[in-house]
Amino acid sequence: MSDDDLESALKNARPPEGYKPSRQRGPFTSHNGPLFYKYEGDKLWQGFRALERHTNSHGILHGGMLMAFADGVLASAVYLETKARAVTLRMNSDFVAMARPGEWIEGTAEVTRAGREVAFVEGRIMAGDRLIFTATGVFKLFRRDKRG
Repeated sequence: MSDDDLESALKNARPPEGYKPSRQRGPFTSHNGPLFYKYEGDKLWQGFRALERHTNSHGILHGGMLMAFADGVLASAVYLETKARAVTLRMNSDFVAMARPGEWIEGTAEVTRAGREVAFVEGRIMAGDRLIFTATGVFKLFRRDKRG
Protein backbone atom coordinates (compact mmCIF):
# COMPACT_ATOMS: atom_id res chain seq x y z
CA MET A 1 0.00 0.00 0.00
CA SER A 2 1.44 3.35 -1.00
CA ASP A 3 1.77 6.18 1.53
CA ASP A 4 -1.08 8.04 -0.19
CA ASP A 5 -3.31 4.95 -0.11
CA LEU A 6 -2.48 4.43 3.57
CA GLU A 7 -3.32 8.02 4.49
CA SER A 8 -6.63 7.75 2.61
CA ALA A 9 -7.44 4.45 4.33
CA LEU A 10 -6.58 5.91 7.75
CA LYS A 11 -8.89 8.86 7.13
CA ASN A 12 -11.79 6.62 6.02
CA ALA A 13 -11.39 4.06 8.83
CA ARG A 14 -13.03 6.27 11.49
CA PRO A 15 -11.82 4.29 14.53
CA PRO A 16 -13.62 4.76 17.84
CA GLU A 17 -12.13 7.17 20.34
CA GLY A 18 -8.89 6.02 21.91
CA TYR A 19 -7.65 3.96 18.96
CA LYS A 20 -4.34 4.87 17.30
CA PRO A 21 -2.96 3.70 13.94
CA SER A 22 -0.79 0.59 14.20
CA ARG A 23 2.13 1.43 11.93
CA GLN A 24 4.70 -1.25 12.82
CA ARG A 25 3.24 -4.21 10.97
CA GLY A 26 4.57 -6.59 8.38
CA PRO A 27 3.75 -6.15 4.69
CA PHE A 28 0.82 -8.62 4.69
CA THR A 29 -0.94 -6.99 7.63
CA SER A 30 -0.22 -3.47 6.40
CA HIS A 31 -1.70 -4.33 3.01
CA ASN A 32 -4.90 -5.68 4.60
CA GLY A 33 -5.29 -2.82 7.11
CA PRO A 34 -5.12 -0.25 8.30
CA LEU A 35 -5.22 -1.65 11.81
CA PHE A 36 -5.54 0.31 15.03
CA TYR A 37 -4.85 -0.34 18.71
CA LYS A 38 -5.68 0.95 22.17
CA TYR A 39 -4.98 -0.05 25.73
CA GLU A 40 -7.65 -0.35 28.41
CA GLY A 41 -5.65 -0.84 31.56
CA ASP A 42 -3.25 -3.67 30.78
CA LYS A 43 -5.46 -5.09 28.00
CA LEU A 44 -4.58 -4.44 24.35
CA TRP A 45 -7.44 -4.07 21.88
CA GLN A 46 -6.87 -4.05 18.13
CA GLY A 47 -9.36 -3.12 15.46
CA PHE A 48 -10.16 -2.24 11.87
CA ARG A 49 -13.05 -0.89 9.86
CA ALA A 50 -14.52 -3.64 7.65
CA LEU A 51 -14.29 -2.47 4.04
CA GLU A 52 -15.72 -3.87 0.81
CA ARG A 53 -12.29 -5.32 0.01
CA HIS A 54 -12.49 -7.40 3.20
CA THR A 55 -15.65 -9.21 2.09
CA ASN A 56 -16.42 -12.47 0.33
CA SER A 57 -18.82 -13.04 -2.57
CA HIS A 58 -21.77 -12.94 -0.14
CA GLY A 59 -20.90 -9.38 0.94
CA ILE A 60 -19.90 -10.39 4.47
CA LEU A 61 -16.52 -10.14 6.16
CA HIS A 62 -14.25 -12.83 4.70
CA GLY A 63 -13.27 -15.62 7.07
CA GLY A 64 -9.65 -15.38 5.96
CA MET A 65 -9.56 -11.72 6.98
CA LEU A 66 -10.94 -12.62 10.41
CA MET A 67 -8.43 -15.44 10.81
CA ALA A 68 -5.47 -13.26 9.81
CA PHE A 69 -6.63 -10.48 12.13
CA ALA A 70 -7.17 -12.93 15.01
CA ASP A 71 -3.71 -14.43 14.50
CA GLY A 72 -2.21 -10.97 15.01
CA VAL A 73 -4.37 -10.31 18.06
CA LEU A 74 -3.25 -13.61 19.63
CA ALA A 75 0.41 -13.02 18.74
CA SER A 76 0.35 -9.53 20.27
CA ALA A 77 -1.00 -10.93 23.54
CA VAL A 78 1.78 -13.53 23.58
CA TYR A 79 4.44 -10.87 23.06
CA LEU A 80 3.04 -8.58 25.74
CA GLU A 81 2.92 -11.43 28.26
CA THR A 82 6.25 -13.14 27.48
CA LYS A 83 8.35 -10.36 25.86
CA ALA A 84 9.43 -13.04 23.36
CA ARG A 85 8.96 -13.08 19.61
CA ALA A 86 6.77 -15.99 18.58
CA VAL A 87 5.23 -17.80 15.63
CA THR A 88 1.92 -19.59 15.42
CA LEU A 89 2.09 -23.36 15.80
CA ARG A 90 -1.67 -23.92 15.89
CA MET A 91 -4.77 -21.77 15.78
CA ASN A 92 -8.32 -23.04 16.25
CA SER A 93 -11.18 -20.74 15.42
CA ASP A 94 -14.95 -20.55 15.55
CA PHE A 95 -17.09 -18.30 13.39
CA VAL A 96 -19.91 -17.18 15.67
CA ALA A 97 -21.68 -14.47 13.64
CA MET A 98 -21.17 -12.44 10.47
CA ALA A 99 -20.07 -8.85 10.01
CA ARG A 100 -20.65 -6.46 7.14
CA PRO A 101 -18.73 -3.60 5.53
CA GLY A 102 -18.76 -0.44 7.60
CA GLU A 103 -18.70 -2.24 10.96
CA TRP A 104 -15.89 -1.67 13.43
CA ILE A 105 -14.18 -4.99 14.19
CA GLU A 106 -12.08 -5.27 17.36
CA GLY A 107 -10.39 -8.01 19.28
CA THR A 108 -8.38 -8.83 22.36
CA ALA A 109 -6.66 -11.92 23.74
CA GLU A 110 -5.20 -13.33 26.94
CA VAL A 111 -2.37 -15.77 27.49
CA THR A 112 -3.71 -18.68 29.51
CA ARG A 113 -0.35 -20.38 30.06
CA ALA A 114 3.24 -19.75 29.02
CA GLY A 115 6.24 -21.99 29.43
CA ARG A 116 9.81 -21.68 28.28
CA GLU A 117 9.12 -22.73 24.68
CA VAL A 118 5.39 -22.31 24.04
CA ALA A 119 2.48 -20.09 25.04
CA PHE A 120 -1.24 -20.78 24.95
CA VAL A 121 -3.65 -17.95 24.22
CA GLU A 122 -7.34 -17.34 23.64
CA GLY A 123 -9.06 -14.39 22.05
CA ARG A 124 -12.33 -12.95 20.89
CA ILE A 125 -13.32 -10.70 18.03
CA MET A 126 -16.33 -8.39 18.26
CA ALA A 127 -18.42 -6.29 15.87
CA GLY A 128 -19.90 -3.69 18.17
CA ASP A 129 -21.32 -5.60 21.12
CA ARG A 130 -21.67 -8.85 19.12
CA LEU A 131 -19.19 -11.70 19.46
CA ILE A 132 -18.38 -12.78 15.90
CA PHE A 133 -15.27 -14.96 16.23
CA THR A 134 -13.25 -16.81 18.86
CA ALA A 135 -9.79 -18.32 18.59
CA THR A 136 -7.27 -20.24 20.62
CA GLY A 137 -3.65 -20.70 19.71
CA VAL A 138 -0.33 -22.22 20.58
CA PHE A 139 2.75 -20.13 19.84
CA LYS A 140 6.42 -21.14 19.67
CA LEU A 141 8.51 -18.68 21.69
CA PHE A 142 11.94 -17.50 20.56
CA ARG A 143 13.79 -16.34 23.64
CA ARG A 144 17.31 -15.03 23.73
CA ASP A 145 19.70 -17.20 25.69
CA LYS A 146 22.10 -15.77 28.24
CA ARG A 147 24.71 -15.18 25.52
CA GLY A 148 22.53 -13.04 23.35
